[in-house]
Amino acid sequence: MLLAKLRKALKRAGDPARALAQQAYMKSAMPYYGVPTTALRALCKAAYAEVQFEAADQWQAQVLDIWRNARFREERYAAIGLAGVKRFQRFQTPAAVKMYEEMIVTGAWWDYVDSIASNRIGPILRGYPAPMRRKMLLWSKSADMWKRRTSIICQLGFKGETDLDLLYACIEPSLGSKEFFLNKAIGWALRQYAWTDSVEIREYVRRNRERLSALSCREALKNIG
Repeated sequence: MLLAKLRKALKRAGDPARALAQQAYMKSAMPYYGVPTTALRALCKAAYAEVQFEAADQWQAQVLDIWRNARFREERYAAIGLAGVKRFQRFQTPAAVKMYEEMIVTGAWWDYVDSIASNRIGPILRGYPAPMRRKMLLWSKSADMWKRRTSIICQLGFKGETDLDLLYACIEPSLGSKEFFLNKAIGWALRQYAWTDSVEIREYVRRNRERLSALSCREALKNIG
């Protein structure tokens, strides 16, 4: 019923011309309604205002119901939004990672993955560092590129709390990769930490210049020269 409610509101708020442009930009097989981001957030807030879950499994089931049955890309954005509703914060534990893993692997594109990595996986890592550290190290070596990307960028907002050893360890298996999205992620993660310690990142790039892609180096040093 929640998905049906979302669909009705999304269809009403959509702009067909915008939808075509969004689909082309994202190179998406799944169509868009053409709902702007701010409108989508407001729409989800209204749709979820009275939603309650007694247990984590109920919450996960509803998130995955929307995700798995989505026919438009905004519906999957709405699933990610439901997963992040603040009053369900108590469900953000390592037990939720299996759900997020499914969303990352089946979503398999940067708009989904980056949001889940930094806004969902990252906070769980912050709250449960020991088990999540082990999980991210495993993901960094995964055959799935998007799980690797997640392990690299999940600490984007950590600033001075960044586990630098973990960041470098998650980057290590992807050094030498030809994958654009991995090399971009490496550079992005390094650039973010450079705001906290530019000397450290400059030295890391110097030590690893032969193994880092030109893209990763350029991104890492973009703001520090």
